[in-house]
Amino acid sequence: MQLPTIPKIGSLSKKKKITVAGAGAATAVVLAVTGFQATGGSTTAASAQPAATSASAAQHAKTSDAKADTAAEKAPAKARTATPHAAEKAAPKPAAPKTTPARPAPPKPAPPKPAAPKPVAPKHVAPKPAAPKPAPKPVAPRAAVTQPTHRVVLKAKAPAPAPRPAPVAAKPVYANNLDGWIRQSLDIMHQKGIPGSYNGIYRNIIRESSGNPNAINLWDINAQNGIPSKGLLQVIPPTFATYHVSGTSWNIYDPVANITAACNYAADRYGSMDNVYSAY
Repeated sequence: MQLPTIPKIGSLSKKKKITVAGAGAATAVVLAVTGFQATGGSTTAASAQPAATSASAAQHAKTSDAKADTAAEKAPAKARTATPHAAEKAAPKPAAPKTTPARPAPPKPAPPKPAAPKPVAPKHVAPKPAAPKPAPKPVAPRAAVTQPTHRVVLKAKAPAPAPRPAPVAAKPVYANNLDGWIRQSLDIMHQKGIPGSYNGIYRNIIRESSGNPNAINLWDINAQNGIPSKGLLQVIPPTFATYHVSGTSWNIYDPVANITAACNYAADRYGSMDNVYSAY
């Protein structure tokens, strides 16, 4: 069977190329089907009609070309008006598998919130005075328990401390007047055991010399004998030398030495200077 001649595609326009290609493919399909049917009935009939089939194919190709030109001109306008949704609708979508979503478990009811306690106003309570704490009882000290030891060590006794010297009494300070002279003489008389008092000594001094330690009697019998009375208590030199008290001055005009010597004489002659009320 001889196939129809298809015009050359290179000399056609782009739109016509597409149309001719489509028409050629359709013609090939028609011829294949027609040839199959013809061969089924009679081989000779097919070979007897090749010229008629070529003419029909050529006429059919021209008609298809004219339709293709019209369709090519309308295609851009339809493409501009078509929407993406139309293309999506045209394409079949794959069926998604149906899955039944699991139902979420119902939420558990929240436990009721405890009611807030109402604030209670503090009651004013006067503080109670603290009770005095009892004084702690004295705890008797426990005697130390000593355990006997098998070895006895004798310690040497410490030497007895040397006796301390007796404190030296500070020497009293006496005033350099009649009062101081009498008080100093009384201290010496007490040390020597000579009796006498402040008033007895003072009374006799005022009568004999009026308190003048340098007084001298130049008119009595003693003066006539060449041994006048001298000093506070008007003592003659031989009496002063006999009854002089140790530790005092040997000057007969010394107030303290004169008083102590005269009191020592009066104690030996009258028992005490307190017993003398006139010249002695």
